[in-house]
Amino acid sequence: MILRELNGESSKTYLIADEGRGRAVLVDPLWTHVERYLAVLAYHRLELDMAIDTHTHADHLSGCPQLRFLVGAPFAMHKWAPSPAVDIHLEDGEEFSVGDLTVRVLHTPGHTPDGMSLVVEGHVLTGDTLFIGGCGRTDFAGGDAGSQYDSVTRKLFTLPDETVVHPGHDYRGNTTSTIDAEKRTNPRLANRTRPDFIHLMNNLNLSPPQNIQEVLQPNQSALGRDEISFPDWSELKQVRLVDIEGLQAMLLSDKPPLLVDVREPGEYSGELGHLAGSILLPLRELINRLEDIDEHKEAPVVTVCRAGMRSATAAAILGKSGFTDVSNLAGGLVAWNEAGLPVER
Repeated sequence: MILRELNGESSKTYLIADEGRGRAVLVDPLWTHVERYLAVLAYHRLELDMAIDTHTHADHLSGCPQLRFLVGAPFAMHKWAPSPAVDIHLEDGEEFSVGDLTVRVLHTPGHTPDGMSLVVEGHVLTGDTLFIGGCGRTDFAGGDAGSQYDSVTRKLFTLPDETVVHPGHDYRGNTTSTIDAEKRTNPRLANRTRPDFIHLMNNLNLSPPQNIQEVLQPNQSALGRDEISFPDWSELKQVRLVDIEGLQAMLLSDKPPLLVDVREPGEYSGELGHLAGSILLPLRELINRLEDIDEHKEAPVVTVCRAGMRSATAAAILGKSGFTDVSNLAGGLVAWNEAGLPVER
């Protein structure tokens, strides 16, 4: 087995390969380093089976779509990933092969809803769920400190103590740790109760990454700034959320909302289906088609997408455009389907 970090910097990209079989996957590739990864694959005579993101990144553009374009490797993420560019949606407990190696998926949300870790041959790639002496922040949209604590303590910390930890980031020059070491010494987690951890994470008061607008929203929408003018961080923070139960109540009220689905046409009729009565206005077209829904400016509107991320962007755009009663469906069609609620296709 080859398990190697390829960047040599704070953001980590990992190569997992069966050298004898000539098969490989890349985990969390950076867009800026794709040529490097292709050179490493060529040097070892490896074929790339998949390019994988452990979560939706907020600090660098994903290299997965570019690798798919260049070498045809499918782009894989967890089922809760919002991006329409993903080809393979992985689930908790699922296993996949890299040559003769078996990689197991652990859904480890908290930093993001789509966070996952990958277990292979006594090693675990923890993404932004668990760092060496730390963990990923939980104050981005969809982040949840309680889920983060559960992911670490109920999943990662139940792995064998000798399991080698490979984090998605490190800012102190560390490369690996072990599950045992993190249980005993990680200052954010060792000897902390769940309420203690939640209080700590909810009061870190961290600044957002400097380039978050240029990174997070393109990563979650597969759109660039030449295709759409994204709302800023403060505008996204103001978006009102409605959960599944709240939307069901709204739909039964005297003034049911207009449902605006901002996914791509193939998604609208795809595996997740769409909500009855919803209209399709893809995010890339929204700003140029506002006249289609202009009569609803003072009426309730709920935006919908795959996992609630693109629709948050849409809700912020509608708010800036004079729509006065806009909400975003938290969890999107993934949450709706998991609740067993009806959809149309």
